[in-house]
Amino acid sequence: MSATTPWLIAGLGNPGPDYAGNRHNVGFMVADLIAGRMGGSFKSHKAGHAQVLEGRIGIPGTTSTRVVLAKPMSYMNVSGGPVKALLDFYGIGADHLVVVHDELDIDYGTLRLKFGGGDNGHNGLKSLTKLLGRDYYRVRFGVGRPPGRMQVADYVLKDFSSTERKELDYFVDRAADACEALILDGLERAQSTYNS
Repeated sequence: MSATTPWLIAGLGNPGPDYAGNRHNVGFMVADLIAGRMGGSFKSHKAGHAQVLEGRIGIPGTTSTRVVLAKPMSYMNVSGGPVKALLDFYGIGADHLVVVHDELDIDYGTLRLKFGGGDNGHNGLKSLTKLLGRDYYRVRFGVGRPPGRMQVADYVLKDFSSTERKELDYFVDRAADACEALILDGLERAQSTYNS
């Protein structure tokens, strides 16, 4: 990859208003916030079944980095197809891919940044890993485990609780910061700041 190779940030979620506030859609929430910071809006992309925004991140007046921001418009469990199509279209390798997703095994609002690893039962990651291998960056946004005997699928497809929503904007903002720091400063520096 050359220094001019753009990065692809893919926020995972399910399309449509019925899913917009779900825990499973936190990747979309982070992508929407980054889009706002970039001063653009998403448009349908011809190469993949995805909404895409091309732009730059970084401090104005300094060196900025090209970024393709994407929300796959397939359902979560087949996210890999649209993401792979975009990587191919832009000539981006998986080592320049950042995937933002919900994570059950981390407390609500906690972030973990990592490179590579398993899918931990996450259907979006399973789809990506099947097509791309394991070696891509992840920004894991903790949503916690379901209470009592609630099924995992029911839990992630529910909206954040009213208590969780009080802090949701702050946590989404922090996750967006973490994505930018990972790209601009590298994984280790971003981990030292955002892994809690």
